[in-house]
Amino acid sequence: MIYRITKRWTFAAAHHLPTLPEGHKCRRPHGHNWTVTVALEHADLDSDGMVTDYAELGPIGAWITSTLDHRDLNDIDALAATPTAERLAAYIYRTWTTRYPWLVEVTVSETPGTTASYQQ
Repeated sequence: MIYRITKRWTFAAAHHLPTLPEGHKCRRPHGHNWTVTVALEHADLDSDGMVTDYAELGPIGAWITSTLDHRDLNDIDALAATPTAERLAAYIYRTWTTRYPWLVEVTVSETPGTTASYQQ
């Protein structure tokens, strides 16, 4: 049996996807209210009966605010100047997996009807 927890944050940021064809709406600069959800899994619970205390995940939220919120994601080198939701999910996962070894998935949503996930 595996226990799984998730924690979600939101932020606002702009981007554009310059590799898309001329005339594609996402080629132009635009913004989203993004949602990031992290998932952690473990076979055992800690002495408090948790996978990880949600409060322990606070640094991820602080990093999202300081690094991503109200930014132009095209300016972030790690996103290779084409900041798709897929690349953003991988970037967040790679940034935090060492600190949180039970991190198994990061899901990013740029609209209520779309998600992109990166898993170990």
